[in-house]
Formats: sequence, C-alpha cells, structure tokens
Amino acid sequence: MSPPIIDRLALIGVGLIGGSIARAAREYGAARTIVATARSPATRRRVAELGIADQVVETNAEAAKGADLVIVCIPVGASGPVAAEIAPHLKAGAIVSDVGSVKGSVLADMAPHIPKGAHLIPAHPVAGTENSGPDSGFPELFVNRWCILTPPEGADKEAVETLRAFWATLGANVETMTAQHHDLVLAITSHLPHLIAYTIVGTAEEFSNVSRSEVLKFSAGGFRDFTRIAASDPTMWRDVFLHNKDAVLEMLAQFSADLGYLTRAMQDGDGDALFDHFTRTRAIRRGIVSIGQDSAAPDFGRPHPAKPLAPLARPYAADSE
Repeated sequence: MSPPIIDRLALIGVGLIGGSIARAAREYGAARTIVATARSPATRRRVAELGIADQVVETNAEAAKGADLVIVCIPVGASGPVAAEIAPHLKAGAIVSDVGSVKGSVLADMAPHIPKGAHLIPAHPVAGTENSGPDSGFPELFVNRWCILTPPEGADKEAVETLRAFWATLGANVETMTAQHHDLVLAITSHLPHLIAYTIVGTAEEFSNVSRSEVLKFSAGGFRDFTRIAASDPTMWRDVFLHNKDAVLEMLAQFSADLGYLTRAMQDGDGDALFDHFTRTRAIRRGIVSIGQDSAAPDFGRPHPAKPLAPLARPYAADSE
C-alpha cells in the first residue's frame, strides 16, 4: 500500500463535505492523522462520537497548528476571517485549501492572510447531496466526481501536485483552471440550476389555485428533482449567489432570453421550434450519461459507486517532514 499523501490533515468544518473527506481520507489511506474542528460544540461532540477524526479540537487555530494540509469546509462568506485566524499557526510548507463552490472571492479573501512559505490552493469537489451535518458524509461521495483546483498564478507546483494526488486518492477526477473560469463554468452548471430550483419550488408553494397538499401528493419526477436541489443548505447557497453574482447574473440573462424564445414558440404554436430545442437538450443529457457523470436509470436518489480497488492515480508521496 502506498504511503499517505498527507501526514496531518486538518478539517475546519465537518458537514457533508468535511465529513466525507474525513471518512474517505481514512478509508483510502490519504492521510495519516486527521484533526477536525467545527464552530458548534454539538457538532464537535458528534464528530468525536462518530470517530471520523483522530482528534477533535475546539478552535480553528488548534486544528491548523502543525497540519500539512488544512481544508476549510465552510460557507464561502466566512473564508477570509478563518484564513486570518489560522494564518499565525500555519507551519512552513503547509497547504491551505477549501471546498467552496465559488473560487474568485475565496482566493481574494484568503490570499492576503496566508503567510509566505504556506501555499493557498483553492479547490472545489463538484459533489454533494441535499443533506448536511457530520452524519451525512460517506467515503464514496467523491468517487468519479470532478474536483477542480484553482491555484493562483505562481503557485508552488509541488504543492499543487500534492493536493491533486490527495483528491485522486479519494477517488476524484482532478482538473485545474483559473478561479475566474471556474466561476463562469459553475454559474451555468450549478449555480443557475439551483437558483431555478429554489424559484420553481417557491412558485409552487405560492400558487393559489393548487393546494400545498396537492403539490406534495402529485409531485412528478421533475418537481421532485427540483425539491431535492432546493433542500440544499441555505447559508451555503446564500453565500454562493452573493459571491458569484456577476457570473450568475450573466447566465441568468441568457436563460431569460432562452425562456422568452420558448414562450414565444408556445404562444405562436411553433411546434418545430419546441421540438428542435428539446432534441438539443436531450442530447446534452445523453452526453452526461455517456461520460459516466450520471446513471441513465430512472432512480430518484441514486446510490454512489464504491471506489475501485485499483488506484485511480499514482499518488505523489509528499515529504512529511
């Protein structure tokens, strides 16, 4: 078995993503020691009860002290203050990363606090469920999902490779791009769909000609998928929309134009326009299935695959000294 990628891993925040990282790092041997902390004493107690970390500490500073890799698993709006808190306690050569769905603001907020000799490499594992809290995590969450690294210009190549190998060991496919490009891509693939889901579910609740009980009772598959997305963590998604608003507003303008086109097609009885548009979008769905990013099975609440026994990537053995 290959040696751990990381000697001491610190997790600040242990919800769905942090809890899944802890479980996966232990399951797949990515870290020798895992130390965790959370803002809530109740969450810290639960993490200790679950035994998903070797050590649970009370403060972010305690967690960061002596860590080789610190992963901040909190809403993006709190990234800057946490970076300022842990900065004096980072050892030379430490890698600081995150899991936020927005990267430009995270880089801008955290970078001023990271001391020379430590390495800030923001990251975004594009994986999740609508659940939250330390009990919601599971080690297979990242298997065959993408993790996007957004290292700043001039980032240490060895540190980037160490983080890449860490995520690969957790089962993820790893891609590198700029923070700005990441935010544009995620605005259309994640952020706008969430905004639409929140809107649709809210509209259904407010529609006076249909009772709430009927909405719940007669939910078709499409609406159920929307409600799953709309059940996501409100704090996290509030911060996402506030910190990536320019890209989301750009995509929302394009969406509004496309919605206007379909509205006019229905008003005009233009069946050909509707059929052509639906044919195009059907091909996109088939493309997602064909590259393994989802299953074609009509199963609401799909299971996650187990990680293959063979390693997905050759790990880079980081110097733990």
